[in-house]
Amino acid sequence: MLGTALMAANAAPALAADQAVCTRTSHLLGENLTFTRKDIVQYADDQDAQSAPAAGTAVEQDPVIEFTANRLDYDSNADVVTATGNVLLVRADQSLVADTVIWDRKSGEVSAKGGVQITDPEGNKLYGDSIELTESIRDGVIENILVVLEAGGRMVATRGTRTDGVISLENAAYSACLVETPTGKPKNPSWQLRAIKVVYSPVDKRVRYDGARLELFGLPVIPMPGLSHPVSGGSGSGILLPDIRISQANGVQLSLPYYLNLAPNRDLTVTGSVFTGALPMVNATYRALTDRGAYQITGYATGGSRIPVGSGGTVVDRQQDFRGYFDATGRFQLSEAWSISGSIRATTDRTFLRRYDISREDRLRSTIEAERISPNSYLSIAGWATQTLRVNDPQGQVPIALPVVDWRLRLPDQVAGGKVEFQLNTLAISRTAGQDTQRAFAQARWDMRRLTGMGQEFTLTALARGDVYNSSDNALTNTLIYRGESGLQARASGSIAADLRWPFVGEAFGGTHVISPRVQVVATPTTGNLEVPNEDSRAIELEDSNLFALNRLPGYDRMEEGARVVYGIEWSLQRPGMQLNAVVGQSYRFDDERDFLPEGTGLGNRTSDVVGRVDLKLRNFIRYTHRFRLDKDNLAVRRNEVDITVGGRQTYAQVGYLRLNRDIGPEIEDLADREELRVAGRVRVARYWSVFGAAVVDLSNAEEDPRLQSDGFEPIRTRLGVAYEDDCLELGLTWRRDYIPVGDAQRGDTFLLRVALRNLGF
Repeated sequence: MLGTALMAANAAPALAADQAVCTRTSHLLGENLTFTRKDIVQYADDQDAQSAPAAGTAVEQDPVIEFTANRLDYDSNADVVTATGNVLLVRADQSLVADTVIWDRKSGEVSAKGGVQITDPEGNKLYGDSIELTESIRDGVIENILVVLEAGGRMVATRGTRTDGVISLENAAYSACLVETPTGKPKNPSWQLRAIKVVYSPVDKRVRYDGARLELFGLPVIPMPGLSHPVSGGSGSGILLPDIRISQANGVQLSLPYYLNLAPNRDLTVTGSVFTGALPMVNATYRALTDRGAYQITGYATGGSRIPVGSGGTVVDRQQDFRGYFDATGRFQLSEAWSISGSIRATTDRTFLRRYDISREDRLRSTIEAERISPNSYLSIAGWATQTLRVNDPQGQVPIALPVVDWRLRLPDQVAGGKVEFQLNTLAISRTAGQDTQRAFAQARWDMRRLTGMGQEFTLTALARGDVYNSSDNALTNTLIYRGESGLQARASGSIAADLRWPFVGEAFGGTHVISPRVQVVATPTTGNLEVPNEDSRAIELEDSNLFALNRLPGYDRMEEGARVVYGIEWSLQRPGMQLNAVVGQSYRFDDERDFLPEGTGLGNRTSDVVGRVDLKLRNFIRYTHRFRLDKDNLAVRRNEVDITVGGRQTYAQVGYLRLNRDIGPEIEDLADREELRVAGRVRVARYWSVFGAAVVDLSNAEEDPRLQSDGFEPIRTRLGVAYEDDCLELGLTWRRDYIPVGDAQRGDTFLLRVALRNLGF
């Protein structure tokens, strides 16, 4: 062994000197050398021949520990080995670094001083002024200790011990925050957990506290008795941070969640909430991950009187009824091609979700679907039911769809130079107090796309389709043009279209621009739209996204008949830091027999309205989108939709505006006019601090919709808050005001305090 040979070279003169001068007992073993513990033991035992055999036996059993130091000395009388200067002790899976290390062979103790650092088998690092260890350097006592956990987080204490890898700290603190700025300057952590005693176990990688309290910015905030949490980046059972809010409907709310880690793939969170203005509530969420997929189940339960929607805020029944909400979702991959997914969403009444600030949705949909996806085919077998939460929306008029079947097949090879796709679709809709409809259709579509020698993109499309409908209780549908004729109805239709797009590329405005004129001709025979029910083609609106569609009406129940020509132009400009895209177009129909297309949709006359869109992006700082529809006769704005975002992630402003000025009669309830303004923004006022706000305002009035009573400026919701965010803490205080009461979801203010501690394992 190299270390043994080097020590042997130094041993002879040292022994001779020892025999000549009896008072000298300290021997220099070497300088700037690497020794194993076996080397040192062998040399020390050679100083006492009587103990050599026993020591030789011990050498073979001792673990291998390597010493690296600037100087290594041995005191034969005291049987003490001293290593000084850049000392490194390595024992298999752990190491120790210090200025000085003293090993007392009689007591078996190892002490280290000056810049002590220990790295344990888990990769955790322990720092201290001095440390007392056993010979194995696994267990010991450290003064003024700092522990840096490999999984994240730091612990400091005046004194710490390590036994069998378990670290116990006295008068300690834990934090996941950085204690240095990016420039290396020290800084206080944003949050820390202080406790009388802190214990870290490497077995379950969990930190446990005795007498813990949470401190934010150095101020004690929340006592947390019995607290424990994992530090491995995973999750463990325990109490989570409470949720505190104040609302007009419920008063002061305190919610305390408890998390249960049932297994690596399953967990449960149970939350109890108490209110000063309502009865307590409990909710739970169960999540599971299987080898086929995942699912989640959530439930809320409480009791209390509710104000029915439309009652004007009067409690008509103060009986303490059960109130709650159930939400379950899941998706499973049964094979490479087949998957199944579903959801169940239901609540006891229309205002529960809004009152307890769970959701602001106005309808809940429950679904079930089985899908098969292959390279050239698609099959969906589905069903859904909806619970309406809208005011004055009868539940009996809401459809239940079961089954909904859609099958598509794309032929892998071309037919007559084009791609062929077949589709079969069937739908059954039932209502408890409304019209029932069953529909089935089959269609085939052929598309051929060619590029000419002049760069023109030419597409030829042909479609053939046949439908069968059966409906009953048609008179229960209020809108006449949606009913169709009761009983069995059939229709056949087909379309043929030619589309020509001609891009011109050139340089302009310091960049590259593309101007693409486009013309499309479509012909569809009369199909008798009003003879069949209309369930899925009600929200008719001409816009840039459907201008060149084969059928510009949504869904399948209505088809645009006759012959028409569509014309428009697309323009794009690309330059460094800038991207601009725009499109504008219009259509002309060769006949005017369209009773099912109301005036105001943009398609009611031979000449359609003008529609367009503009998208502008400047260096990820400005994003602008504008969609519009102009009246064909006087260019009045019938649809005006603007979305603008200015700024980056930390500081930005958003403005959204929508106005539908279509002048459609109130008998078409799906197409009422609206005007709305949305604003939001965030301003970073310091390195970690920002203020934010948002507002939604209804600008509609009785002139736009006779059913409205507003004066043209009706705030819906406003929000204002302040937030703090750094590497380990998110803190926010939000004020929100709701202006529209719905049942017992009262008009008023809500205050929400949010605290999120990163890397705490919650």
